[in-house]
Amino acid sequence: QVQLVESGGGLVQPGGSLRLSCTASGTIFSIGDMGWYRQAPGNQRELVASISSGGSTNYAIPVKGRFTISRDNAKNTVNLQMDSLKPEDTAIYYCNAALRTELRRGFGAYWGQGTQVTVSS
Repeated sequence: QVQLVESGGGLVQPGGSLRLSCTASGTIFSIGDMGWYRQAPGNQRELVASISSGGSTNYAIPVKGRFTISRDNAKNTVNLQMDSLKPEDTAIYYCNAALRTELRRGFGAYWGQGTQVTVSS
């Protein structure tokens, strides 16, 4: 069974840092784009950052310069380093990846279960 498992959320004070990790497991033939989304109460899920299989990155304007996305293709892992955290970063963060799980099929979108990030003093 293919799944994405996240870790690293928690409670942090404003100005602090957290590192989220997400690992894809199961029968996977290749991985395309990977990324992180977040959803705050009452808001729609929004893209935070994404990274292509070749390492090209894209960031949402509110997090640019504070968050860094990276991936380890050998470990099927994507990370999100979050620095200078603000209360408005509080949300559930979801890992997303385009996975090819069958040779005869294209890529499908997979989601992690979500991890809570709370920024509060």
